[in-house]
Amino acid sequence: MEQNEPYLSVVVPLYNEEGNVAELHKKIVEAVTKIGKPFEIIFVDDGSRDKTVEIAKNLSPLNLIVFRKNFGQTAAFDAGFKSARGEVIITLDGDLQNDPADIPLLLEKIDEGYDVVSGWRFKRQDPWSKKIPSRIANLLRKILIQDTIHDSGCSLKAYRRECFQNVDLFGEMHRFIPAILEMDGFRVAEVKVSHHPRIHGVTKYNWKRGMKGFVDMMSIWFWRKYSYRPLHLFGGGGVILFTVGVGILLWMFIEKMFFDASLAERLWPLVGIFFVLIGVQLFISGLLADMIVRSYYQGKERMNYTIREVRKQ
Repeated sequence: MEQNEPYLSVVVPLYNEEGNVAELHKKIVEAVTKIGKPFEIIFVDDGSRDKTVEIAKNLSPLNLIVFRKNFGQTAAFDAGFKSARGEVIITLDGDLQNDPADIPLLLEKIDEGYDVVSGWRFKRQDPWSKKIPSRIANLLRKILIQDTIHDSGCSLKAYRRECFQNVDLFGEMHRFIPAILEMDGFRVAEVKVSHHPRIHGVTKYNWKRGMKGFVDMMSIWFWRKYSYRPLHLFGGGGVILFTVGVGILLWMFIEKMFFDASLAERLWPLVGIFFVLIGVQLFISGLLADMIVRSYYQGKERMNYTIREVRKQ
């Protein structure tokens, strides 16, 4: 690390947090100054309509990124990650519910050799209207994504900067960053952190974000299981449907030839033809998806694996 390069980059997305931004900055500075290593603080304003930006412009030290409009928390995190220069990137929410004083807990785990450390709001201070959807989402995440953490919704996390060399974030995927990185072989851990009730402002969570999060969860499920082998999903399904369709048509042929059955008013021949056609289309789709995935990795000059270390002794 060069002498002027920060060791820590603290990335915080903000959206209409005028009542929290100054106090949050103060708490972050106090927490990271005690660590005794160079740091930078990056606030990303996600199109706030209140005085958040005006207040943030008077804070120092601070790198401030201001979006032209509201693009969402995931986009704000992505912009912060791309701007960060530190060896370790810390993220937290801008609503003062995450406690910057817990940052050393995350760094202790990072020092143990982990690449990602996620905060676990063990005693969560949110209303049940927010806890219940979150618990349902966590259950679905455990079933579909099968990651190793308890609380993917907690924004208080620590990452080594190399985690984001080949990661671009879209939609509402910020909740699933540890799962995405774990799929690439990065080592993930979690620590219990404190959580405070919101005092200023209002929560930005609503049912629309929940639906977007579910759709993104399905996308990550697909990438987790079939991103390197889409032909196994589409092609496998196509072969099954094609086989069923051929079986139906073969049975209809036997009934017609040997039992002189009338097929004119029966639905099964159409069902068999439908299954055969859909099976062929799925198999072709699998082949095309396989070609696209290969082009994707070749275009990024990477392969479908990651190397942690190369040693010559």
